[in-house]
Order: sequence, then C-alpha cells, then structure tokens
Amino acid sequence: MQRTRGRAPSGGRAGALSQEVIVGAAVSLLDELGERGLTFRLLAKELNTGTGALYWHVSNKDELVDLAADQVLGHALAAHPGLEEDAASGLRALAVAVFDALDRHPWAASHVSAPPTLANALRLLDRVGTLVARTGLPAERHFTVATAISYYITGVSAQIIAPRTTHDATVSREDFLARTARRWEELDPADHPFLTRTTQHLRDHADRDQFIAGLDLLLDGLNATAAQRPPAGDSSAW
Repeated sequence: MQRTRGRAPSGGRAGALSQEVIVGAAVSLLDELGERGLTFRLLAKELNTGTGALYWHVSNKDELVDLAADQVLGHALAAHPGLEEDAASGLRALAVAVFDALDRHPWAASHVSAPPTLANALRLLDRVGTLVARTGLPAERHFTVATAISYYITGVSAQIIAPRTTHDATVSREDFLARTARRWEELDPADHPFLTRTTQHLRDHADRDQFIAGLDLLLDGLNATAAQRPPAGDSSAW
C-alpha cells in the first residue's frame, strides 16, 4: 500500500522497529484478542514503544490486519516450499497448508485478498500457476485455471473459517452447529428434502474434511482435463 510518511517520530524509536516486527506482534495479539481487541495503543505497549513509532511503519489498523494476514499466509508458504512435487500433489499439499494456517488464525481468513495485492498472496497465486503449468494444459488455460484454484483456496477457506469470528465468542463451534442443525430440522421436508435429512452430518462434520472434499473434486477435474489434451497442433478441443 502506497502512502506518504511524515517526519519520523521523536526519540528514534522508528529505527528500533521494523514493519515485520510490528506485524508479528500484531499476529500474536490478534490470535489472543481477535480483530476487535487489537489497538495501536495495546500494540505499542506490547512493543514498549509509542504509537507514533507504529504509524511510521503502518498507516492504520486496516493495513496492519491485512499485513498480519499476509504474514500468516507467508508462514504457510514457507512450510510448504515443495515445487519439486508433481502438479496435483503439489497443489493439494499447498492448499491444505494454507487452509491449516488460516484455521490456526481464523481472524486472517477473510483478509487474504482476491485478486491478490500483498506479497505473500501474490506468491501463492504464482506458485499455484507454476504448478498448473506442469499439468500439460495449454498455456492459454493457465491463468483461468490457476486463478480458479487460488480463489478456491482462499475464498472457500474464508467461507468455512471466518464465521467462527462473527458469532458470539461465548458460543462454541459445536453449539453453533447444533443450533443451526435444529433450525434445519424444523424446515419443511417437502421444500428442503436434502437439508432436513442431513442435520446430523452438519453437527458432526470436520471443516478441514469439507475443504479437502471440494479440493479433491477440483483437482480430479483438473487431472481429467489435462489427460484429454489433444495432440500438438490440434486446438479443437479447447
């Protein structure tokens, strides 16, 4: 994010900090207190500095939370560097690594932007695209397929994980799902035949398994499409 900085805060504290240190401390506070609990005053106290020193590196809370989410994403990428893997297994491992990282930091899930703008979100899309290019799909399909997979990874993770941060923090996931299941049970089976017979699955499902089920369907489709690639020079199937 581009911004114009003013004068450095007095006392030389700006030079004693870095954006990376500030963002790392913000991640810890976000994990402990959630997005609502994070303030620049509390962060400055944690870092034993003044708020002016923080503003020298980060312009506002929105930028800080976005950078913190991007740092979480960066840790996931660092934990899974394996571009030497074949495309399908590499994409699966990368996607699960990102989901697991966001699952450990649920406040971050809705702040990983699409299309990507920050450093690690850009690296994620680039890594997905690099793996897609290994599938044998024609080059003109790489962008569409890579962005579809990248948006599945970040968007579906956010859809699954982020709701935990929006309902009352005193309500556990199990209670929230049980309450929703009871609402489904009260629906008219004639209008909602699927929902009314799957309430127990809603209560018992694992979020990670749900994410992986959709991911595997997506990758199975990718593998099947790549296997149907026409001979060189024949573009009729595309």
